[in-house]
This record gives sequence, C-alpha cells and structure tokens, in this order.
Amino acid sequence: MHPRRSAQEVLLCDLCETVPLQSHCELCNINLCVNCAGKHVSDSSKRHKVVPFLHRKSTPNYPKCPKHADKQCEMYCEKCDIPVCITCITSGKHKGHDISDVLEKLSAKAESLQKDLEELESRIYPRYEEMASDVQTEKSELETKYGKLTTAADQQGEALHREVTAIVNQRKSDIQEMKNKHLSTLNKNTEEITQKMAELKQIISDLKSILKSNDVSLTSTYKSRNGEFRQLPPKVRVTLPSLSPQKINTEKLREMFGSLSPLSINTEHGDTMKSAEAVSSPPVKPMKSAEAVSSPPVKPLLDEPRITDTIDTGYRHRLYSVSCLSEDQVWTCGDNETMNLLNLQSKLLTSIKTKSGDTPTDIAVTRDGDLVYTDSNNINLIKNKQIQTVITLQGWRPLNVCNTSSDDLLVTMISDDREQSKVVRYSGSTEKQSIQFDDQGRPLYSSGGLYKYLSENRNLDICVADWSVSAVVVVNQSGKLRFRYTGHPSNTEQSFDPRGITTDSQSHILTADYNNHRIHILDQDGQFLRYIHCDLDTPWGLCVDIRDNLFVAERFTAKVKKIQYL
Repeated sequence: MHPRRSAQEVLLCDLCETVPLQSHCELCNINLCVNCAGKHVSDSSKRHKVVPFLHRKSTPNYPKCPKHADKQCEMYCEKCDIPVCITCITSGKHKGHDISDVLEKLSAKAESLQKDLEELESRIYPRYEEMASDVQTEKSELETKYGKLTTAADQQGEALHREVTAIVNQRKSDIQEMKNKHLSTLNKNTEEITQKMAELKQIISDLKSILKSNDVSLTSTYKSRNGEFRQLPPKVRVTLPSLSPQKINTEKLREMFGSLSPLSINTEHGDTMKSAEAVSSPPVKPMKSAEAVSSPPVKPLLDEPRITDTIDTGYRHRLYSVSCLSEDQVWTCGDNETMNLLNLQSKLLTSIKTKSGDTPTDIAVTRDGDLVYTDSNNINLIKNKQIQTVITLQGWRPLNVCNTSSDDLLVTMISDDREQSKVVRYSGSTEKQSIQFDDQGRPLYSSGGLYKYLSENRNLDICVADWSVSAVVVVNQSGKLRFRYTGHPSNTEQSFDPRGITTDSQSHILTADYNNHRIHILDQDGQFLRYIHCDLDTPWGLCVDIRDNLFVAERFTAKVKKIQYL
C-alpha cells in the first residue's frame, strides 16, 4: 500500500502529507488541502489555478526547460523536434520555425502510442508467442523423429549383419566339406599304403624262413616280387583351398546401407504483418502452401550485371585460375610456376613459387585461408608461406581442386594412361570418397581433357565442368548422377564450351562458356536462368566471394573482372 494512504484509501495533501486533499493546482499539478491551498496561491510569481479536486483536468507533466530552469516547456518546435519554453521562443533561436502547442503534440503522440500498444498487445506479441510455441513443439518432437531414424539405421544394420552372418556360415560350411573330402582322401591313401606294408612284412618273413631252412624245394619255387614293390603306391597331393577376401569398398558398403539425406536448415525471412489500419479483422495464421515453400531467392538476379573492378594480374600469356581469399584479395595462377595474391587495385601482395618448379594446374583457398594447389602428381598446401606436399598420387594425375563446406578437398584427376577420370574427396591426406561410375557402371566423366574444374554447391552437390564433352556433370554428395547440362537447349549454333565453375549462396551454378565469352547461370536443378556477358573475353577460372560477387579470370587478357550479378 502507498505510504501516504490509509486502509480506507484516503488521499492526502501533496505538501503537508497529513491532511486529506480537497483541491488541485492545474498549473503545478499537485493536490492540496484547504490550508496549503491558501499558502500556495499566495505565491504571486506564478498564475496558479486551484480548482476542487473532483473538477480537476488531466494535467500533463510539462518537462522542465534544460536551458531555463524556472520555465516549463509548453510549446513544441516542429523543425527541431523538441519541447521549448516561451523564453526559448522569444530568444530568437527558433525564429521562422513552426511552433505548436505541446499538449496537441502530446495528444497526437499519445494516440500513436496507444495504437502501438494495442497492436503489440493484441496482434504482434501473440504471434511471437505462437511462433515460440511452434518451435517448442518441434523441439519436443525431436527425440521421437530422430529416434525413428536411429531405429531405422539399427534395423538396416541388423539386416546387413544377418546377410553377412549367412555368408560367413555358408563359407564355413564349404570349408568343412572340403576338409572332410581332404581327410577321406588321405585315409584311403593310408589304407592302401598300410596294405602294401603288410604284404612286404609277410614276404620278408617268408624269405628269412627259406634262407634259414636251406630247403631246396622252397628256394627253387620262390618267385621275387621286388619289381612289383619297387613301384611305390601313388602319393596323393591335395592343395589346401584359400580364402581370398576382397578389399572392403567402404563407399559401396555405405551405398548398400542406404544414404541419409542432408539436414537442410533454411532461415526464411519472417512474414511482415499488416498494420492495424490495414486489417479489419483479427489475423488468421496462414497455411503453409507450396508457393510459400518455394519463395523467390533472397538475392534476385540483376537484370544488368555490372563490372565493379578489374585486376591486371601481370601474367604474360595465360591466366587459368582465381580463388577468393577475401572480398578484395584473390589468389591467381597462370602460365608460370608462381601463384600471386593481389588486391582490387592490382597490387601484388604475395608471390609464391611451386615446390616442384612446375606450373600449378589449379588453386583453392581453404576455410582457414590457406592455399592448396595441384601440380605433377602432388596436392600441396601452403601455410604461412611454407609448402607441404600432403598427397602424392600414383597412377593418377590431379587436375582441379576445390574446398568444401566441411573443409574437405575435392579433386578431379585423370589416370596416367588417360583412360579414366574420377573425383576424389580427401579429409587431410585421407581418401574418403571416390566418384567414377554411375549406377550402370558407366563412367561419369570423360577420359579426355586436362581441365575439369569443380565446385560444391550449397546443397552439397558436386558440380564438374567436363570440357571435353561440353557438359556440366552434377552428382549428389553420395556420387549419384543428378543431371547433365549441355548448354541452353535453344542455342543450336554455338557449341557449349564449359571451363571454370563456381556456386553461390543461392545454390546457383555458374560456369564459364569460354569460346562464347559468357557465363551461364543455372539453378540447383540445372535449369538455365541467364547469361552474364559484361564484355567478357575468353572467361576461364571462376570464384565467388562471401557476398556473392563473381570473379572471372580471362585467359588471354590475364585480367580478373569482379562482377555484381545479384
């Protein structure tokens, strides 16, 4: 309870704080008893207006003027957007400014505040409560939903275990059967040898008896069988069977187990609620429609892409690759053994030569900002300007390289005999995945050509620009073919000539059409969206920075052009 109020809620005078109030001064906005009211009006410095308490008006609490301490701000300067007192106005500082009554301003503001309060309380806050409840419900269902996934994985594992156990038992049964046949053959051979040995013992005994007896008759009738026994019984040779276990293909095993689709987390722009004035009835929660799910991209394509910067890399004849270190620094490699880091003003910041002295085939920047490059049979990492060979291939030559969202490396490579091509995923120096054939065992990539630029899309698809067959080949993260893009279907006069390839935050796929001097933009499903021309000359290597600016390396001009297209 308020300290100045009794149990019966008697309101007291604001000055003496002991006697019940009877009056109210509208100028000073205080409550007064009879005695205090007389003393209050005796102050002639102000024009007090004392009225009975029940007849009081709702008097605003005028702000004190910060420049004139004894004055209240009863007016409002519209231009300066501040309350002012009479002295401020007469001083000339607000000359020519629109001045309004502060009470009118207060009334308008109060009305606006009241509307805001009503909208916050009745419409906006309930929607936030509803969203929070939806998220809480989704969280409460996580255990059940992910539990079903875990159960399905366990069931599939048990099924595979049963199949493996059945195969093992069959092999063990085959081994036992072979063992029994082997033993039976050896027993038969033993019996034959034992029988011959018994005959030999009997002959030896008979010969000893004849020689001891000196019997002419027995000696004359003896027939030698030594020739017969000189031919030894056949010796059985049995070659033990051997088990030749096949090397376990982990990727095939994972494929047999079944794939797990990636967790897709998309943060969509929240709906904008209509203002209270635009709504004549209480809001109804909209249904989620197919149209809402497939909302337009956050960053639409520009009608007219434009070049914002041009970098002269300084390579004499050819420029092949560009990779973004930041929004204003790019690594490049071209027709010699050096890899150069430049800024947008074409200033050379760092230059590093390959360890082998060979020309690098391709470059890529890791998530840590280190540089990876391929040359000869090696995949190399440059960290703090120190070069380390992390992978040396045998029988294969690395071509192009990209860094993934999980900080793995994807590398296209061709066999030394140039008969095979594949994409290999590395975690550090460990091979994690090899992608070479489709479900029918046919090669996914051509064996020809020494350029197969690649990029990982936001949906984890692996996109390869297979120049020698004029196609962009896209597989999912498990290596299954999703689609091939061979150029805009309406273009029958100019052959598609893909070289560099990159992807952006909208899952667009961008590839350089070298001989046609343009960039193709595709959506994540391979549908053609638009060309980028921008006066390009032999575009080759591509990359995008974190703000989706496109960097294009022109092969023969040796320039990198930065293009805004979103």
